[in-house]
Amino acid sequence: MTTAPATETQLTPDPPPAAEPGGVRGVPDIVRRRLSTLDNWLNPHSWLVTAVIVTIAAILRLNGISNPKGYIFDEVYYPTDAWDMLQHGVEWDEKSNSAAYVVHPPLGKWLIALGELLFGNTELGWRFSAAIAGTAMILILIRVTYRLFHSVLLAGIAGLLMTLDGFQLVLSRTSLLDIFLGTFILATFAALVLDRDHYRRQWLRALENGFDPDKTAAVPRIVPWWLLVAGATFGLACGVKWSALFFAPFLAALVIVWRAQARRSAGVRGPFLAGAVGDIGWLFLSFAITFGIYLATWTGWFVTDTGWFRHDREANGLSEPPVIGPLLNLWHYHHEAYRFHSGLTERHIYQSWPWQWLLLGRPVAFYWNTNGSCGAPSCAREILLLGTPILWWSFLPALAGLVWFGLSRRDWRAWAILVPAVAGLLPWFYYAVKDGRTMFSFYALPALPFLILAVVYVLGALMTPPGGIRQGSSRSDRQLIGTVVAAAYIVLVAACFAYFYPIFVGQVIPYESWSNRMWLGGRWI
Repeated sequence: MTTAPATETQLTPDPPPAAEPGGVRGVPDIVRRRLSTLDNWLNPHSWLVTAVIVTIAAILRLNGISNPKGYIFDEVYYPTDAWDMLQHGVEWDEKSNSAAYVVHPPLGKWLIALGELLFGNTELGWRFSAAIAGTAMILILIRVTYRLFHSVLLAGIAGLLMTLDGFQLVLSRTSLLDIFLGTFILATFAALVLDRDHYRRQWLRALENGFDPDKTAAVPRIVPWWLLVAGATFGLACGVKWSALFFAPFLAALVIVWRAQARRSAGVRGPFLAGAVGDIGWLFLSFAITFGIYLATWTGWFVTDTGWFRHDREANGLSEPPVIGPLLNLWHYHHEAYRFHSGLTERHIYQSWPWQWLLLGRPVAFYWNTNGSCGAPSCAREILLLGTPILWWSFLPALAGLVWFGLSRRDWRAWAILVPAVAGLLPWFYYAVKDGRTMFSFYALPALPFLILAVVYVLGALMTPPGGIRQGSSRSDRQLIGTVVAAAYIVLVAACFAYFYPIFVGQVIPYESWSNRMWLGGRWI
C-alpha cells in the first residue's frame, strides 16, 4: 500500500506508480506494493495531532482526580493492597498481621503503588497511575490507527473518540486494575502490527537482494523483534489479570495469518506451510517470554517468606526444594485462585451480562452522595461507569459494517480490528452461559480500543470512495456526504460527553439534572 497524503483518509490503495518493467531492483511493482508498509511514521503532522489529543486527555484524566475523597467502589481493595505491598512486599491483612489471600496477580497493584510511592497513601497517590495508564492507552491508539490507515485524520478521530468516552475516563480516574490490563493488551496489539510491518519489509529486502522463492523452498531468516516485544507486553497484561489469556489464541492466529499472507505476496508457493515451523517456533519463544515476565511480576512473593501459600508444601509436611518448591507453591496458589473465580456466582446489584455491555444495559455506580450545594433544594453527586451513549450505541452497527467492508474490500485491517474485539468480548459470553459467573461492565475495557477502531474504520469508509483516493482528484458527492456525516457524528459524541461529564467525574448537580441524565431509568440507577 502506498502512503496517502497526511490529511486524507486511506482505506484502499492508490494504483502503483509507473515504473520500468520488472519493477525497481528486479522486484515487480505489484509485489512491492503488496509488501509495502508505512515508512512516513515520523510525519510531523501525525505527532502534532498526537501531542494535542494526548494533552487534552491527560488534563481530563488528571484534573480534580483527588475528588471524591476516600475510597470509591473497589478502591477499598487495590490501593490498600498496593500500600501494604510497599511495606511488606506482598498483600497484607492488618487485622491478623499476616499475609492476605488475593485472587489477582500483583502487577496492577504494584503500578498503583508507584503512585502511592510518589504522592503518599492519598487519593492522588492511588489514582495517579491509572490516569497515566489511561492517557498512555490513548497515545498508543492514535499511533496504531495511524499505522493501520496511514491517515492523520483517522488517527486523530480514534484518539478523540477515546478521549471523549466516559467509560474509559472513569476507569482512568479510579484505582482499579482494568485500565492497566487494557493498556497492555493494546500495547501487545501495537507490537504485533509493527511485527507485521517488519516481517513484510524484511521479505521485500530479501527479494531486492536477489532471493528467488521459485528456486528454493527455504524462507529468509527474519528475527521478529517486535513479536518478542509483544510477548513481553502480553506477560505484563497477564500480570494484571488472567483474563488477558483470552486474547492469546486470537492474537497468535493473527500472527500466523499475517506471515502467511506476506509470504504469499512475495510469491512463495504454499505460504502457510512454507514458514509454519519458524512461525510456531517464534510464537513459542514469545510465549516463553510472556511466562518469564509473568513470573517476574511475582517477585515480591518469591523474595519474601510471608506471602500467602509461600511455604505451603513445607506447612503440609512436603519437600520444598529450591526453585521447584516455590514454583509448586505458586501453582497451588493459582489453582486455589482459579477455583475462587470459577465459583464466583454471588449476585451483585451492579452486575451485568456481556450481551448488555455494548447496549449500556447496566452501568456501575462507583460513587453516590447527596451532600453539597448546587443552588437547588436537592442535589446529587455520582460517578457512574457509563460509556458515552452516542459512541457506545454505535459499536454494534460499526462491527456489522466492519464485517461487510472486510468481506467486500478484502481488507486485512478489518479482520485485524475484529479479531481482538471478539477476543475481548466472546469468552465472557461463554462463562455467562456456562456457570452464570458474576460479571461487571468494566470487563469490556480491553475490547474498547478495537470497538473504537471499528467505528473509525466505518467513518473512513464513508469518507473514501470504493476505488480509493486518487492524488489530485476532486472530492465526489459521496466523499462530501461521508465527511459531513463523520463530522456530525464526532460533534454529537462530543456534545453527549459534555452532557454526561458531571456524572463521569462526580460533580454536584441538581437532583433533577441528574435524573434527566438517567436515560434508561432504573437500568442506570
